[in-house]
Amino acid sequence: MRGRSHTTPVPIAGTAMVTGGTSGIGLAFARALAARGCDLVLVARNRQRLDATAEALRSEHGVAVETLVADLARRGDVDVVARRLEDAGAPVDILVNNAGMGVHTPLTSTEIAVHDEAIDVMIRAVLVLGGAAARTMEQRGSGIIVNVASVAGQVAMGSYSAIKSWVATYSESLSLDMEGSGVQVMTLMPGWVRTEFHERAKIRTSSIPGALWLDADDLVTDCLADLERGRTRSIPSKRFRVISWLAQRLPRAVVRRATARIKKGRR
Repeated sequence: MRGRSHTTPVPIAGTAMVTGGTSGIGLAFARALAARGCDLVLVARNRQRLDATAEALRSEHGVAVETLVADLARRGDVDVVARRLEDAGAPVDILVNNAGMGVHTPLTSTEIAVHDEAIDVMIRAVLVLGGAAARTMEQRGSGIIVNVASVAGQVAMGSYSAIKSWVATYSESLSLDMEGSGVQVMTLMPGWVRTEFHERAKIRTSSIPGALWLDADDLVTDCLADLERGRTRSIPSKRFRVISWLAQRLPRAVVRRATARIKKGRR
């Protein structure tokens, strides 16, 4: 039956590409997959950081680590990464579509460049790379794609929420398209994660209760366990599963008031 919330799990093995693989959730995925014996293709903008991360992972886990310097806000760079995914001679078995950025620019701002960059990185690149991976994996009859969305996509907190809402809908749509193909598509819905993400985005975090913060390594452990169970969506931690459930089922006026309070505390 099509449209199930579970699918046949694909073994977590082979070569994994992780975009944004040198920090935060991406680095946690890289470490966890390397610990399982997966070779890696790491994609990030900073050559020095890529090289240091690759060397550390090779040394600790004894896996092969390839690096691609790419700014996913640039279409030419996205095309380079897509061609690597389509390389039949060096197949990528797992894609973690993780690269992202914070967006704290108001929706009414005349500074549209930040929104443009965010759309390129977290919508267009996700679409292009996910499509390249899905086509190639479908031809082989096996593969895993993890698209990193966010619980933030279930509430109205500006451009970032709108983008992550798109990612979640896209990912579920791709999962339906891939049913029966041997390609497993997972939508990852993290909550607040302790990484450098918020600092880079200049987002205040003092208003967020400590109990709501997630550890990136724990989040990835939960996601990989959900993949092995054949789930098509992963919301790590019971507390964020509850928050997600409430965001979808409480009266919209209640969700709006709660969201407004969170937004006020982040300014």
